[in-house]
Parts: sequence; structure tokens; C-alpha cells
Amino acid sequence: MIQRIDAGPRMSEACIHGGLVHLAGQVPETLDADIQTQTEEVLAAIDTLLAQAGSDKTRILRAQIFLADIADFSGMNRAWDAWVVPGQAPARATVEARLANPGWKVEIVVTAAA
Repeated sequence: MIQRIDAGPRMSEACIHGGLVHLAGQVPETLDADIQTQTEEVLAAIDTLLAQAGSDKTRILRAQIFLADIADFSGMNRAWDAWVVPGQAPARATVEARLANPGWKVEIVVTAAA
């Protein structure tokens, strides 16, 4: 059975299946913010969705981070490093990609254990 969690009108829904939580395409709501602020906003949304799914950031297995401009890597990484629990960092890939909304600087996809 697939369980779905409504993430609201601006976010992709979360799906739980086979003991895994899939959060796809989490993006910021604030379009005029810098990369660190947008990343912090997305990570807070991920925290909320994981909690609704009965999980948390220490159970993230994999994260994929898409940046509109790879030059924003250090600002994104500051927010990431402040958020991730030391010693509990998941496997992570970060790439530059053209995002669907030009105001988005970051989009994050995670898979976590339920």
C-alpha cells in the first residue's frame, strides 16, 4: 500500500511505501531570498514532512540537491551543515540544474527510512 502525505500547494507530496519515505521536489516558498535562506526553508519543510511520515532527518538515506547556480554551493552547504546531525549525514549528491521556477535557487529530494 502506498500512503500519501499532502505537502501543500507549493510542494510535491510525500509517499511512503515499503518502509521508505520519498520526498520529491521540495522547493522554497520565498522566491526573493538568498540561497542559504531558501535552503533553510526547504530543510524545515523536509523536517515537517518527515515528522508527518513518522520519520526524521537522522533516518534520511539519500539526498539529491539541485542548485540553479552551482556558485551557490557554499551558501547551500552552510545551511545543510547547520541542519544535518553530526555523524548522521546521508549520502548526498549536489548538481546544477535548470529549475522549473526561475525564483527557486534550490530543490531537494530525499529518501528516508520510515
